[in-house]
Amino acid sequence: MIQSVLLFITGLTFFLFGMTKISMLMQQMISSRIRELIKISVKTPINGILMGISATVLLQSSSAATLLTMGIVSAGIISFYHSLSIILGADIGTTLTAQLVVWKFTTISPFIMFTGGILVFAGKDRQKIIGEAILYFGMIFFGLNLTGEATAPLKENETFLNVFKEAKHPLAGIGIGALFTGIVQASAIPVGILVIMGQQGIISIENAFPIVLGANIGTTVTALIGSTVLNVNGKKTAISHLIFKIAGVIVCTIFFPFFIKLIKSISSHVPQQVALSHFLFNVLITLMFGFLLRPFATLIEKIIPGKDDVIPLWPEYLNTKCLDSPEEALLCVQKELVREGMLSKKMFISSLDLIKKYKPSTRKDVGYIELIVDNLQLEITKYLWNVSCGQLSPTLSKRLFAFSTIVYDIERMGDHALNIVELAESKHLRKAKFSQAAMDEIDFLGKEMLYLMDMTISVIEKKDKEKINAIIQTADNIVKSIHTAIEKHLERFYQRICRAEAGPIFVDMLINLEGISRHCKIIAEQLKNIEY
Repeated sequence: MIQSVLLFITGLTFFLFGMTKISMLMQQMISSRIRELIKISVKTPINGILMGISATVLLQSSSAATLLTMGIVSAGIISFYHSLSIILGADIGTTLTAQLVVWKFTTISPFIMFTGGILVFAGKDRQKIIGEAILYFGMIFFGLNLTGEATAPLKENETFLNVFKEAKHPLAGIGIGALFTGIVQASAIPVGILVIMGQQGIISIENAFPIVLGANIGTTVTALIGSTVLNVNGKKTAISHLIFKIAGVIVCTIFFPFFIKLIKSISSHVPQQVALSHFLFNVLITLMFGFLLRPFATLIEKIIPGKDDVIPLWPEYLNTKCLDSPEEALLCVQKELVREGMLSKKMFISSLDLIKKYKPSTRKDVGYIELIVDNLQLEITKYLWNVSCGQLSPTLSKRLFAFSTIVYDIERMGDHALNIVELAESKHLRKAKFSQAAMDEIDFLGKEMLYLMDMTISVIEKKDKEKINAIIQTADNIVKSIHTAIEKHLERFYQRICRAEAGPIFVDMLINLEGISRHCKIIAEQLKNIEY
């Protein structure tokens, strides 16, 4: 018994390790293409469902796909309504793991791991990354294979078998499935084990289906826990996920005999019946809610009030129809530059808040906003290239080249803000504390920087020579203040007032503040010599 328990725990460890690692690896790969994926997913609910399926297949975890979606919603990149279809798709995508167990991927898992290992140790660059993904993918099924071996002796245990044979009410199975999945935070584990138990002749579909239903409720635990650090929109998505699952379980429980009969009519093979029940359950939920997402979203927003502030990932003012008129096109660019500047300022405000009090949710939000700023820089640059192909007067040419520089300066300001956020995270993780004098300097410089950024954004929107001169002067004063702050910090360091572990972080923050002020000054100098 002890050996079986240890084998079972080892199997779970392999599964969770493989799933976590492949999820992290795929998230890194997806992040580079996320802007295109978001653009596709928000077009129609069908697109969102397909995107959710694809994301879960890649991440090998509906929980990871759900958390990623919730983070994007919380940051305001997509609306709560658009997130619902992605969640429905993620739930369908997670059913693939059980089907792969039916196809005996557990048996060939050592070969899959061996293939991945060869690529990791012998491959180069991209081959190593692919090898890692294959290795972790194999670990998932190798873990399930070990849990299967641990449960194999149970088919000889009459007490264990009687528990399933005598369990007449599905509510008991639902409770078991929900509890176990809530603990391991992965529905693929209990469903995969049920498939293996079906292969060993331990369980029937009548006993397995309620556990499958419970596992689907239990899988919402991860999202609910993750929503605690998100804003109201992220919480709405997590609660909606739970409602989807509970509604599906209620329907399946009411029509339990019908569903069992339907599943048996499709397949007589118990392992396939288990995998099929998992798939059909999530398809049922999609059919129940897929055509009612708009009224459902409206209902949830009434029950859980909270403003759904969405920051469009794509440009709002770059009208392609205006390209025929260079002057109108540059006016569109000017408006989009103001929007880009406001987003960089928002990132900077969040970075100052994180220095004082670190919050993981705010850290994630800044990362998503940085994605928008980067995307705007790319789109504005492409638009300006199209404008440059037309006939431009000397005045418009100067404006175009100035805007071409400014778009990069604003993006760099966002990069500096993100650097400060990462430094704030490092400060939090290392438990480094700034002295009161250092915090006072950060507060003073932060207020000066916000004033400088406000002036810079305002002169992009409307040229003002006095403000331009004020920006240049203020930027120079801030740089002097930063150098003075660094000198004071060194004095405090030698006097042992400032802690050693906090020193480099503080100085790096000041350097990034200087970087932002420098870009504000460059923008002002660019605008000084153009007419608009």
